Amino acid sequence: MSAPGAEAGAAAAHATVQWAGEILHLLPAHAIWWPAGRTLFVADLHLGKAASYRAQGQPVPGGTTADNLARLDALIAIHQPTRVVFLGDFLHAASGRTPAVLAALHHWRERHAALDMTLVRGNHDDRAGNPPPEARINVVDEPWLLGPFACCHHPQTHPTHFVLAGHLHPVCRLNGPARDRLRLPCFVSELGLAILPAFGAFTGGHALQPRPGRRFHAIGGERVWAAP
Repeated sequence: MSAPGAEAGAAAAHATVQWAGEILHLLPAHAIWWPAGRTLFVADLHLGKAASYRAQGQPVPGGTTADNLARLDALIAIHQPTRVVFLGDFLHAASGRTPAVLAALHHWRERHAALDMTLVRGNHDDRAGNPPPEARINVVDEPWLLGPFACCHHPQTHPTHFVLAGHLHPVCRLNGPARDRLRLPCFVSELGLAILPAFGAFTGGHALQPRPGRRFHAIGGERVWAAP
């Protein structure tokens, strides 16, 4: 069960939207909670990315896999989902499938043995390979339909369903009064499509430009809000 006050704190921080006739919560933890479907949506976890860089001799810091999985633990504890849907790029690269990364994944999955998990295959999954069979993660191709949503990795349109996607690691730019600029991870939505920010640490971001019909929900200060 979640800690006392955890739900209230999460509720104060998230932004509520209505897409495809469903209420969704855009979470400051870079995920979407669908209360009616008891489902968490997460994009671009990129497990093992730092390990893959170290395998190439680049001295990047460790601990990102443990941090990513701990953040997922916290979301699961707060929301008590019955399903987690990963919108592509679960593992970063074949070189990141180190014994330490796979062991951390194994222990994390054991902590959530009863939870249904689905991975919508992304471009990095094609190169890194599927999660190991003992992770018991159902792997599907895009678009994968769930209720009114088309779960994808690559942003696209669908003739009948609202698309939830990742891939772009979106960030938005905010301009301050002193000519200063701030780049923040964000959720991006437009007609029939929403793009989630990257969940994984050490993933970078791509600035998407404003255009008619496109909305940004920025993440900062442990809150989500509609950006101007």
